[in-house]
Amino acid sequence: MSSEPCAVDDGVKLDVKGIVKKATELNDFGHLLEHVPYAKFIGMGVERFGDELVFKLPAKDDNIGNPILPALHGGVIAGFMEMSAIVQLMVFMQTTKVPKVVDFSIDYLRAGYHKDSFAECKITRQGRRVANVSINCWQTNRKHLIATARAHFLID
Repeated sequence: MSSEPCAVDDGVKLDVKGIVKKATELNDFGHLLEHVPYAKFIGMGVERFGDELVFKLPAKDDNIGNPILPALHGGVIAGFMEMSAIVQLMVFMQTTKVPKVVDFSIDYLRAGYHKDSFAECKITRQGRRVANVSINCWQTNRKHLIATARAHFLID
């Protein structure tokens, strides 16, 4: 498989495999997120703990959907979870291309208030062309999820 460049919003071609490799070598997956405009827009971050990645969505006024509660916009939660799954696949499968979403199903379990949110992904099945990922999102306690999702991706 060749390392195929991918386009980003500013018109610059990037080497996805090279970016993932560099992020892995540096053990800094923020380097990978720096190349994703949506991740920068919502303020997304990631930390590695051994073989586990934990994604963070910091409290940010622009991510609020209901100012009365205040609560996060459901689309921001879904986008955060989807992007978390994509990065998880890119890092642990060392993909040469950005995985493409085939299907994404989310269950909102409780309001996501205006505070830091976290996500954890598990690759539940990986075939040659398709990978399945489950994603859990919480705020103050991993046992009190605000959303859970399942996603299927087309990979290299």
